Amino acid sequence: MGVPREIPHEALESLSSEHRTCIERLRRHQPEEVDLFVHIFDKADSSGYPSAKLAAVLVLLYEKAGELRVLLTTRSKSLRAHPGQVALPGGKVDSTDADVFETAFREAHEEVGLPWHYPHAHVVCTLRPYISSAKYLVTPVVALLTDPSVLDTLVPAEGEVDRIFNHPLEAILDPSLASKEKLAPKGSTDWPYEEEVYNHSDIDLPWLGNSTYRMHRFRSTAFAIKGLTSDILIATAGIAYGKPPSFERYAPGQLKTFTPILRILEANEGAEHAVSGTSTPTPKVEVGVASGLPNATVSAEK
Repeated sequence: MGVPREIPHEALESLSSEHRTCIERLRRHQPEEVDLFVHIFDKADSSGYPSAKLAAVLVLLYEKAGELRVLLTTRSKSLRAHPGQVALPGGKVDSTDADVFETAFREAHEEVGLPWHYPHAHVVCTLRPYISSAKYLVTPVVALLTDPSVLDTLVPAEGEVDRIFNHPLEAILDPSLASKEKLAPKGSTDWPYEEEVYNHSDIDLPWLGNSTYRMHRFRSTAFAIKGLTSDILIATAGIAYGKPPSFERYAPGQLKTFTPILRILEANEGAEHAVSGTSTPTPKVEVGVASGLPNATVSAEK
């Protein structure tokens, strides 16, 4: 897909003034500079982070019925990793991918059938990379879909995706806005929590400097939006709407800078290599940075 290009004037003009402003804020966004930033397609970097552990996801936004919405999927229940959970289309960087933009759109094509090189899908920006539970360095690619009619043609890839759905982006900042959606039944396996639309819990991570992580969960029409997906969407929505969430973002004692987190992960990675076949597995975590903000997050799936 190449680097972000100018979005056609007529495409932006088709949006409401509020959402045009949201897209403009995202277009102006510059991912924060970090001294361990991986030069993804150099296949090597100063941090020594494995190039085989690089990935990208597509944050596909579109306007419908006066709302800015985001395309989401639920992972196939037959998958070993996070079966049935909500995800953004995406996956590993292939050696043949020209850049993370191509990775994100290729994966969206493979997972949900978004047409390859679709002329009405415009790259807006990228966000700061996140660390997934499998220790992949994940780059979110934000794009604007200006012809939502293509959504009717999308089909979930058998064995990879069970369902394609969407969620209002602003409801990630103010979960009460999701109340008008046909949400998953309260008390079901998709939303087993007492709260109506939003739930959080704080998780202790003694292996990560005795820090704490706040897991955010958002009720949707499918499974709860949580973990890395929720962190990426909180960052996207915060940039787009230019405001903080209505809930407290961080837990007391949560690490709020990225470099120490990545240092610890790299140290753990080195220890696992040093103790061949005998090391204790590192607890599964997701580490991400609220892009555009001087903070980082650590997230653990539950």
